[in-house]
Amino acid sequence: MKHAQEASPGITLWRRIADELEQEIVRGGYAGGDKLPAEVDIARRFGVNRHTVRRALGELNGRGLVRAERGSGTYVDTARLAYPITARTRFSEIVGRAGHAPEGILVAHRCEAAAPAIAGRLGLAAGAPVIALEILRSADGTPISLATSHLSQALMPEAAQVFAALRSMTGTLAHFGVDDYRRRRTSVTAALADAVEARHLDLAPGRPLLIVESLDVAGDGRPVVTTRARFSADRVEIVIAN
Repeated sequence: MKHAQEASPGITLWRRIADELEQEIVRGGYAGGDKLPAEVDIARRFGVNRHTVRRALGELNGRGLVRAERGSGTYVDTARLAYPITARTRFSEIVGRAGHAPEGILVAHRCEAAAPAIAGRLGLAAGAPVIALEILRSADGTPISLATSHLSQALMPEAAQVFAALRSMTGTLAHFGVDDYRRRRTSVTAALADAVEARHLDLAPGRPLLIVESLDVAGDGRPVVTTRARFSADRVEIVIAN
């Protein structure tokens, strides 16, 4: 096994230790629910002090791989939130059914000219004004996704203010007369978190993301919102439901 201090230069020591422990978890060296060795034992193994070990374990916690139990130790926690994609996909309902407390916070918003791809999805002319909402969604206080949702400014002129007050896309659409909506299209790809995404999602830059691009339509088939959501791949399992 490569010693942590012999790893590639340019990476902080605590992150090298976190990466090595993560690989052991992923390869099955530790199963879900297993207790990791004590901090003093990890420190002795890697030849570092306990502060460095705590930073490494904190990084693993941020990746959703372990949990710390006060007075007991650190345990492997690899369970991911199952996130089903169906004709009726609602973040709050999904998280609530899993027994967690959902939350959505508007972190930024802007009005911009619709790029051709966004305009095409929303049935607008290229360059038509749209409102972009940057929404951070969490479960039990743990960031799950950072989403950019685009809506027509002409149809929903104060969407940012409404969402900020209601903290719900379903409530926001209902405010503008869309009482129900369904998923017409979903695509799933992968990427690595950039600095901004990592900061919002409480991840290390370069951690894997699942990118879910979607289009939701009203009951009459009219497009109402298109979204590009970046999910932490360490915390979510995307399930395509038939």
